[in-house]
Amino acid sequence: MTSIDSLETIVSHGLCIGCGLCESIAGADKIDMAITSYGQMRPQVKQALADDTIETIKAVCPGVLVNGPDPANAGEHGVMHDVWGPIRTMTRGWSTDEDLRFRSAAGGAMTALGCYMLEKGLVDAVVHVRASTTSPMETDALVSRTPDEVRSGAQSRYGPAAPLRHVKQLLDDGLTFAVLGKPCDCAAIRNLGAVDPRVEKQIPYLVTIFCGGVPTRHTASKIVSYHGLDDDDVEIFRWRGNGWPGPTHIETTDGKAYDLTYDKVWYSDDVPWTYDIQFRCKICPDAIGELADVSCPDSWVMVDDKPIHEEAPGANLFIARTKAGEDLVAAAIADGAIAVEPFTVGELDLQHADHVTRKIENPARVRGIEKEGEPAPRFTRFRSARMAEMAGADGDRAAEEGMRQRIRRGANREPLT
Repeated sequence: MTSIDSLETIVSHGLCIGCGLCESIAGADKIDMAITSYGQMRPQVKQALADDTIETIKAVCPGVLVNGPDPANAGEHGVMHDVWGPIRTMTRGWSTDEDLRFRSAAGGAMTALGCYMLEKGLVDAVVHVRASTTSPMETDALVSRTPDEVRSGAQSRYGPAAPLRHVKQLLDDGLTFAVLGKPCDCAAIRNLGAVDPRVEKQIPYLVTIFCGGVPTRHTASKIVSYHGLDDDDVEIFRWRGNGWPGPTHIETTDGKAYDLTYDKVWYSDDVPWTYDIQFRCKICPDAIGELADVSCPDSWVMVDDKPIHEEAPGANLFIARTKAGEDLVAAAIADGAIAVEPFTVGELDLQHADHVTRKIENPARVRGIEKEGEPAPRFTRFRSARMAEMAGADGDRAAEEGMRQRIRRGANREPLT
């Protein structure tokens, strides 16, 4: 199997998640995160990196290593679930700020928690993303120091972003901050904590989503083109929000507006785009945020035990995975920042059944990469033996062979620039 010895290997073999932590560590003078011809956010090496810098990057990169959660995180009264990981508490809920709930991608859970942490002085800043102010179809990393700044990042961003590009500077500045990001961003921070003791004290909260994967920047352009527009025509590009799930909404520089429903964008077979997620997402061991303090996925409306996407008042789940997460959610409830109602693991199984398949097939997919002699990440403590057992011998074998075929077709390869 090819060893992972450089940033170039990570990127060219489809293992980069585009988080920006490598830029943060090396400095923007040496690494610049930029959209490549492939349509993803990738590190562009501008100057030769010192050996110790390369080793640090390899130690923290989720394209190289992800260690799953300590089962003790579930606590005495919680559950360490085979599929869903540590669950100390789980409720369905939403922001009590009705405007925020409406404008957000779902119930405003992550934004509400980010605002709450700043309002109560639990952190000095919140690291997150929002639509670019200069290129509305792209996404910028943001460090917010006020609740209003956090609110400006409400709503989903389906595309590449580098939310962690400021992390080392914030640590160097002595700030205490929370990270609102994807599960893999949380994994990167946990990896960083293993080599930088400041993380435990200065990053007390990680809050995440359930992630379906990061599509390329090209997807947004194809949606724009579908309406007969050019990228330069676009003044506002909103993936979701202003309702739940809300339309994919475009406003042009000449005042026209275009909407597509959530199902049309992601589930229709008569549009000229696909959910073209990066390769690393297809082998993700933790799209559900087991390494976060709190996971906040959509909590869909169910009909006949299946989720539907008709417009409704937004709702999330609050899955507390650590003591810090449990205390944060409890405090936000007590202070009226969020409202919650009971929710069960059985309901979770139905609402997010797609994540069950992804989880149980993961060990076989990684094994398929290794058997083709290609570099693969090392994933530990994700209950791989149990996942293979749940997949069954035939399912496990099929997932491995499917990945081997993809590797032979070069599905894990992408250009560096």
